[in-house]
Amino acid sequence: MSRCPRLYDYEDAAFEHADPARAEADFAAFTEECDLARKAVARASLDDEFTGAPGRTLSLRWVYTHMIEEYARRNGHADLLRQRIDGATGS
Repeated sequence: MSRCPRLYDYEDAAFEHADPARAEADFAAFTEECDLARKAVARASLDDEFTGAPGRTLSLRWVYTHMIEEYARRNGHADLLRQRIDGATGS
């Protein structure tokens, strides 16, 4: 199996490196990656397993759960930032 190039460097991720001029292209790349991921697992079972780095066996169920947790965490962070900006809390 060939390795794909990394799109992002998570070791050096920082808001200071964000380029607003690239926002549309970055979002398009993100959307394309999501579409490719959906196609890759379209016929897979949640119990299907694969070897991830560094040699860990993961199930598709674990990946989905992990991604839900990560998105929830990031959304929580974004909400905290928004609250600091506009002061609104609650629903």
